[in-house]
Amino acid sequence: MSTKFVITGKRPLYGEIAVSGMKNAALPILFATILTGDVCTLENIPAVSDITNSLTLIQHMGAQVKYLSPTSVLINTSGIRQGTSPDDLVRKMRGSSYLLGAELGRFGKTRIAWPGGCDFGGSRPLDQHMKGFRALGAKTDTEGGYIYAEADEGLVGNSVYFDVASVGATVNVILASVFAKGTTVIENAAREPHIVDLANFLNACGANIVGAGTSVIKVHGVEELHGCNYTIIPDMIEAGTYMVAVAATGGCVRITSVIPKHVESITSKLCEMGVRVEEEDDAVVVISDGKLQNINIQTVYYPGFPTDMHPQFAVLLCIANGIGNIHEGVWQNRFRYTEELTKMGAKIMVDTQNATIIGVEQLTGAVVKATDLRAGAALVIAGLVAQGVTEVRGVHYIKRGYENLVEKLRGIGADIEEVPLEDPTADTTAAKAN
Repeated sequence: MSTKFVITGKRPLYGEIAVSGMKNAALPILFATILTGDVCTLENIPAVSDITNSLTLIQHMGAQVKYLSPTSVLINTSGIRQGTSPDDLVRKMRGSSYLLGAELGRFGKTRIAWPGGCDFGGSRPLDQHMKGFRALGAKTDTEGGYIYAEADEGLVGNSVYFDVASVGATVNVILASVFAKGTTVIENAAREPHIVDLANFLNACGANIVGAGTSVIKVHGVEELHGCNYTIIPDMIEAGTYMVAVAATGGCVRITSVIPKHVESITSKLCEMGVRVEEEDDAVVVISDGKLQNINIQTVYYPGFPTDMHPQFAVLLCIANGIGNIHEGVWQNRFRYTEELTKMGAKIMVDTQNATIIGVEQLTGAVVKATDLRAGAALVIAGLVAQGVTEVRGVHYIKRGYENLVEKLRGIGADIEEVPLEDPTADTTAAKAN
């Protein structure tokens, strides 16, 4: 059933809100269980559609999946059958691309449909993934909407240099090289916390990976892995989204289950805008009077400012004093959501990968549509701060990455509810389906 979020804005937020496990860490780890051919228990799994779809996908491939609690799942991948991933599920998620590295690493070959996911209006190529596979000795091809890779004589460790610090390519080469003969050296590797979490999981299963979290990762090939119990790290983008929501509306909220170091770049920009952020061991407290100063933002790879937080900060700049600027340095054409914000009274000028935002006194409620996951989160924040009622459609995008968003926000004072969409055909989005 198609639904929408209905938000009545201008309410400050107070109280405490908990962050769920990181979707972007859980996805590669979930597919990495394929390499073990054993039983793994994953805890702090977020209840979001990307995770449930991924679990359904590997079940179709022969895995046994059992929920031990809403956030804990047992996965037995001993019965996984290579090349049996359902095309429709693969095409729903960008994270399904991790099947490439997992299948290639375990079986020496892979074949999957072209992965889906959020479409930012530009390409999200897999060229760096393929480059890494070829360096390990695999032959690759794309034909008829499918991706192939095969290593007839086995994978062999090698040096892999990425032209860009791609998270997905780093994950896939790690997965593919765990059983490769010798040592694989990944240079210009992505440094995100979820890369570290993947390496920690695989090492707990018997892998030998060093350097995760730096730009050079070394994977020393091993002969086998075993299952383990593992807890997924907290979601830094979910935490950042709540931090921005409080900054926008005003109020005081303690955000728990956070690793403060992971949100340092977010904290720094909020403080620059005049928001007070207090760090605790595993929480942050955000205090805001809603009066914000303009800033300039440039998204870069971790540990710089994350691209997945730029739409949320765009909302802050819409109501900040003066003129702010966002330069998107990771993805092309990620500003399509700004058309929705202008429906609410925002003043935004976009030029390719740059947006200049002139602060206005207030936003006004409107009917808007999410074009991707983080754009949807931004529209929710805009609704929380706007005068009047906002309807956010395309909420299936938001549910890809935020667990119980409505319930969590209501718990800190937001006036938000999820209701059926009267005319489901009206819920078409400008972006392609997941």
